[in-house]
Amino acid sequence: MHDGMTLETKGRPTAVIVTSEFTREAAVQRAALGMEDLEPVVIQHPLSTLSEEEIDARAAEAVEQIKRVLTGT
Repeated sequence: MHDGMTLETKGRPTAVIVTSEFTREAAVQRAALGMEDLEPVVIQHPLSTLSEEEIDARAAEAVEQIKRVLTGT
């Protein structure tokens, strides 16, 4: 979250990706750092134990969320 917030404050549109297990922590960080409007892209947890093909599928599922976050639509 911190890197995404830093980029956003520099005017660079950012899509921060978090797994479903960490949405609360992301919300706490956004509030603590005054970036409540930075909406994260949420993918299913876990990620670290997946095969490369499964990770590719998660990335493909996130594309529409990423587009929406980056364009603000």
